[in-house]
Amino acid sequence: MARCDVCGNDYDKSFKVVQGQHEMTFDSFECAIHAMAPRCSHCECRIMGHGIEANGKLYCCAHCARHEGVKGVADRV
Repeated sequence: MARCDVCGNDYDKSFKVVQGQHEMTFDSFECAIHAMAPRCSHCECRIMGHGIEANGKLYCCAHCARHEGVKGVADRV
């Protein structure tokens, strides 16, 4: 068993996530998202999908990107 780096739960089904040189252990995807998912530059929610990258910043959706002045983006066409 391994202890979750976020909540401290010692769980027999824990798993590791490696991001570059950074490795963490989790007991759930919820803890992994909380610790490793990037935040939207506008609303600061965790980006769990592809999101949008523009001008060196990450956004959860086109709506947030447009609020930050990004042109020509759409969630659905």
